[in-house]
Amino acid sequence: MSPVSYQTIKLSKGKHTGPDDGACVMELASMLAGETFTDHPASVCPVIGSFLRAYNDSIDGQRRQALYEYASKVVGSRADTKTQQTRAARVAEWAEEMRRSRRTWSLVPAPLRAIGRLRHPPIDAIGAYAVHSIRKHTDRTHASVLALVDELLEIRARDERVSARVIAARTSALDPAV
Repeated sequence: MSPVSYQTIKLSKGKHTGPDDGACVMELASMLAGETFTDHPASVCPVIGSFLRAYNDSIDGQRRQALYEYASKVVGSRADTKTQQTRAARVAEWAEEMRRSRRTWSLVPAPLRAIGRLRHPPIDAIGAYAVHSIRKHTDRTHASVLALVDELLEIRARDERVSARVIAARTSALDPAV
């Protein structure tokens, strides 16, 4: 039997002891990053990792396989604390949007509901909070989850573009030759 690699592994639910046992989306990300096999890869933003770990374990096998490309997308997404807080706030906001569309919000455990009310939600718990806000996993909610991850990945890029414009404006304001 040939050894399991990132090209042949099938994504599955839960934490695994090694690639031969399967992998969740974050464990696959650790393999792609060349890190030790773990569901908390150092190169992945903890906010995005928290969200994808919880989502990976809450969906069916077919939707889970769609996360394969996201394992690659999130490698290198770790950012500074400010960016992580901005991403966590966006996840909490998204969860609130999902919650408003959910009639059975009271079924979400109270400690998770309390997370959404915090000004700076704990990064390691925000993912579970957001995933529990999904009323029912459908193609529509799946598309919304993937769009949210794409948005979270763009948050740093958006901040860098704003910073570049601010620096250019300051430079032109200070330079009489411009």
